[in-house]
Amino acid sequence: MEQTETCSRRVLLAGMTAGLAAPMLAVGAGTASAADEGEVVARQLEALRVAIVDGDAKTLDALTHPQLSYGHSSGRKIETKAQFIASLAGKTNYKSLTFSEQWIQVVGDNAMVRHVWDGADILPGGETGRSYIAVLQVWLKDGGQWRLLARQSCPLKPA
Repeated sequence: MEQTETCSRRVLLAGMTAGLAAPMLAVGAGTASAADEGEVVARQLEALRVAIVDGDAKTLDALTHPQLSYGHSSGRKIETKAQFIASLAGKTNYKSLTFSEQWIQVVGDNAMVRHVWDGADILPGGETGRSYIAVLQVWLKDGGQWRLLARQSCPLKPA
């Protein structure tokens, strides 16, 4: 009888251990998945940067959600998807544009992206200006694809 109780206790202990470990393994798997999704979002962010520099309307359209709200660093100008694309389409607006200090956090079908935007802007008349801003973006996984849903920026003092 004592051997049966010991065996039962071992089985019970093993079951409890497995029961406690399973959620931890699932969290670990979820974290890996979120990390993988974060890499996908990072690639989308880079594709957006390139499309902005190139004035590539087709790619900008594919990367942005129909309900896009694109806020500029003045805090007073917010563009729709159509306005955002029209402002860049077929134009070369930047001699250079880098996104640094990237931070990406995936939460379900949403991703929060923060980065510093450092651009050498081409101004009317051919002069060059500088845009140096902090950016917060919200990306939404829509139909299996990450699309930019919202963006807001604010001015930064150059480092």
